Amino acid sequence: MWLEIDNASIAYSGNAVVHDVSLVLQQGQIGCLLGPSGCGKTTLLRAIAGFERLTAGRIAIGGRHVSGEGCFVPPEQRRVGMVFQDLALFPHLTIADNIGFGLRGLDADERHKRIARLMAMIGLEGREACYPHQLSGGQQQRVAVARAMAPRPDLLLLDEPFSSMDADLREKLAREVRDILREDGVTALLVTHDQFEAFAMADEIGVMHHGRLAQWDNGYNLYHEPADRFVADFIGQGAMIRGSVVDAHSADTVLGRIHGDAPAGCQPGCIVDVLVRPDDIVHDDASSHQAVILEKAFRGAEYLYTLGLENHEQVLCMVQSHHDHNVGERIGIRVEIDHLVMFPAQREAT
Repeated sequence: MWLEIDNASIAYSGNAVVHDVSLVLQQGQIGCLLGPSGCGKTTLLRAIAGFERLTAGRIAIGGRHVSGEGCFVPPEQRRVGMVFQDLALFPHLTIADNIGFGLRGLDADERHKRIARLMAMIGLEGREACYPHQLSGGQQQRVAVARAMAPRPDLLLLDEPFSSMDADLREKLAREVRDILREDGVTALLVTHDQFEAFAMADEIGVMHHGRLAQWDNGYNLYHEPADRFVADFIGQGAMIRGSVVDAHSADTVLGRIHGDAPAGCQPGCIVDVLVRPDDIVHDDASSHQAVILEKAFRGAEYLYTLGLENHEQVLCMVQSHHDHNVGERIGIRVEIDHLVMFPAQREAT
């Protein structure tokens, strides 16, 4: 276990902002804290770096206890690298000197070799003498990552590093940075509010909500097996439809009987909400189930249809774009759910 957080809590003036968070990141893994603004993810990252003190729990990095009761290692002694939102590159230094800024303890030959390796890893060989303003935003981002990696920190922390870029570039850069970190064997933890950025970069993702870690898992499980309603709503797209539990492994819905595990403690007749993802609904003109198109959004290769069901509930359906139907048109659909997720109903059926 390279990064280990046990029941970490953080409070300001008696107001808790992080509650009992526990997670483990193995050496060489890339983790991510994902969640909306104000959920506590950046506060927890700052505690790992040593900029905030815990009110309870402990943090260990590389097997070394760095924060907790009776222990507080200052930031400069934690061997932690940081990449911030604003990059903070030195405008008066060349790219090579920016990357080598933290290598003052090495002799000239070792320093040169380390800078050359990192320049190659980030794809900027031959640009050593350039200054930050001569690079694109994506290139500057890679330089900032290389500079933080240069001293070979035990852990690299990235705080919303791609937030100033458009969505397509964020995901592309996340994949590029992931490959750079993997090539150098770096253990890293990213903070972001963008789930696609998290999916592109991280091995393990922690979804945070109101200062608590709702689920620590890989992206596939977060999407298909969310631990609670917040994770189900926050990750991906989908809708909840009303169901009635038939037995421990099935429920009846307006779309017919759906098979999967009922929530713990739900007996036959228990009312549940069933999570239906766009990929769970298949356009099928031969189906006896009909739905009316309420909205349509062009996605290039696909349309995302919002469909109204017989009982006025709604689901989403992704359809190949050569099936171009109009709003108000009725289409046939069928259900293909491989991962059924149900939650006890929160409201009465309308």
